[in-house]
Amino acid sequence: MNAPFKSPAPNADAPLWDLSDLYVSREDARVAIDLAAARTVVDELNGLQGKLAAASGDAAVLGGLLDRAIGLFERASDILGGLGAYAFLAASTARDDAAAQGFEADLREKITAIATPTVWLTLEINGIADAALEAALAADAGAARWRPWLRRVRAMKPHELSPELERFIAERGPITAQWPRLFDETLAALRVEAGNDDLTLAEALNRLSDPKATRRQAAAEGLNLALAERVPTLALVLNTVAADKAMEDRWRGFRRPADSRHLGNEVDGEAVEAMAQAVADAYPRLSHRYYALKARAMGKTTLDQWDRNAPIETTAPRAFDWKTGRQIVLDSFSDLGGDFAERAGWFFDRPWIDARARPGKQSGAYAHPVTANRHPYVFLNWMGERRDVLTLAHELGHGVHQTLAAGQGTLLGDTPLTLAETASIFAEGLTFDRLLATAPAAEQRGLLAGRIEDGLNTVVRQIAFHRFETRFHDERQSGEVSADRIGEIWLEEMGASLGPAVTLNPGYEHWWSYVSHFVHSPFYVYAYAFGDLLVAALMETRRADPEGFIPLYRDLLAAGGTRTYVEALAPFGLNPRDPTFWTIGCRRLERLVDQFEAL
Repeated sequence: MNAPFKSPAPNADAPLWDLSDLYVSREDARVAIDLAAARTVVDELNGLQGKLAAASGDAAVLGGLLDRAIGLFERASDILGGLGAYAFLAASTARDDAAAQGFEADLREKITAIATPTVWLTLEINGIADAALEAALAADAGAARWRPWLRRVRAMKPHELSPELERFIAERGPITAQWPRLFDETLAALRVEAGNDDLTLAEALNRLSDPKATRRQAAAEGLNLALAERVPTLALVLNTVAADKAMEDRWRGFRRPADSRHLGNEVDGEAVEAMAQAVADAYPRLSHRYYALKARAMGKTTLDQWDRNAPIETTAPRAFDWKTGRQIVLDSFSDLGGDFAERAGWFFDRPWIDARARPGKQSGAYAHPVTANRHPYVFLNWMGERRDVLTLAHELGHGVHQTLAAGQGTLLGDTPLTLAETASIFAEGLTFDRLLATAPAAEQRGLLAGRIEDGLNTVVRQIAFHRFETRFHDERQSGEVSADRIGEIWLEEMGASLGPAVTLNPGYEHWWSYVSHFVHSPFYVYAYAFGDLLVAALMETRRADPEGFIPLYRDLLAAGGTRTYVEALAPFGLNPRDPTFWTIGCRRLERLVDQFEAL
């Protein structure tokens, strides 16, 4: 008989969030009130339709109209964003609750119905000639403030469709969102039999770091079986999401599947592929070399795939209760000076974190910004592992970044993915440095191994994910890709990245199926590697001048999305358009492998 779900001791004190700053419950009267308020704002905005185009010959009038229209658009976004955030946040802790899932889906449809009539705004803005728009921004300071948002809107101009098609795409959004919903609910219901234990997906993945090889193997083999049963459904979901994306890409004139993501990130696709190729070229010096060293350290010729994140030391690793993890993370934020630790403390002092693992809660971790006039929330599954301390630091890095950028407002504070991972990875790095510095000598080798593995998971593994995703989408353009073929591509890319010292055991071909980014955010994953390599360069800058670094770093985060990543890094003397920029992070990771080999 399977053992009942039982929270590990370190999880017992992990907090639950309180969403009442948004809404008290699904029955909260404010939900209907805010939906009505959003309709009123949208109606006022839609009263301006046609007036921007008509005023294109008068710079002062056009500037005033632009400021008013974009301001109304942001107000509507704030109201609707708060509603959507509440539904998502509540549902993510209750993926086994049909009422919560239904509420999220229904509310998404209502939000879309209200927001869709505003599609005219960006179309009309992009119909204004460049000279007329520049004159309007020069004539009106209020309109000029929106320049960074307008830059992103104008970038989409070559890929816009007719107003009717844009409205159709917007209105069908809640329908296509049912595929990610099916993905989430399928994995939330998944149970993994590992020995006598009945595990959730999050617990099974966590057990892959267990010091006992038999427990790791049991979790991995149980997950093999659980995923295999669901692969037909998950392959259908992935194929459908990819086909839907490909259809829209064709209509919009994007040549490659990742191009729309690159445009949103304000990054050149060739630069991303150059980064990916640089990491792939470094596989032998990084992952291949490290896993061979790890196998030797564990007394093995090769590692089974479930040994990839196994602790080096055979003794049980140090467990962290919530109080200890909190203190380590706050101390790490204090290293940055200023108000970084104070802002991180807000999340603990107020119920803005949901960290307690429990049935029905989806796996993974995130920081949700909600909107600039609200506050963020942090979500994770705390198991008391070292990685959980680092995950907490990572998501609080996002949260602090979001509070700093909130002063820009929702539209200008929204950060492209090229910079969105900066604060999170930076905070994670600071926290690891503190863990290593305070660890007993006997734990330092294991901690160093863990840090290298985190780096490999963030850089090498995410680039392998990106290459897998690229190949899958390319093949999908010729027709549906079978689950077996998806598994083959997965094994080829994972094998290339991990190297000959890691055995990809039977069943591992199904493990692509739990990676949520492939379904929720196609081509998101390269941002992790991008961010990690970018942060490595920033950390080198901080090491050279710690005092001078802090105000520049705070300004970078507080700027939100008002600067491109090239503009954001210029004050640090860094040029990400230089190919050698990307080698800084690879060399830094390679030095850690050197240090591990010396130990």
